[in-house]
Amino acid sequence: MEQGFLMVPDMSAVLLEDAVLRVFLDARGRRQASGVGRVNTLLIVHLLDRSDLIDLALDLGGEYKYLLRDPILRSGKVLSPGLKTSLEFSPKEPWKQVPEKEFEDLRFRLRLLSE
Repeated sequence: MEQGFLMVPDMSAVLLEDAVLRVFLDARGRRQASGVGRVNTLLIVHLLDRSDLIDLALDLGGEYKYLLRDPILRSGKVLSPGLKTSLEFSPKEPWKQVPEKEFEDLRFRLRLLSE
């Protein structure tokens, strides 16, 4: 995965680092996808201070860019400055592919949070 961002409606965002996508078959034989990456947990708290709704933008390379609205997120609970913990994500609804131009426009509008 080339890039990933967790973001809220005011365009504040946190970088998702070292993200890996997992594709697997569920019990019914349907293809499913989820992933894991690293985030600064304290910055996620700052995002949640702005909004309870966090979306995930993923760039898998080339034309494969996706926006997951309000995905299921699971992360560590250690809140220490500078500490990065694992974050698991999975969609609540089908993945929405985003055209490259739209994704770049979105990325340009993001304001990355820092400590």
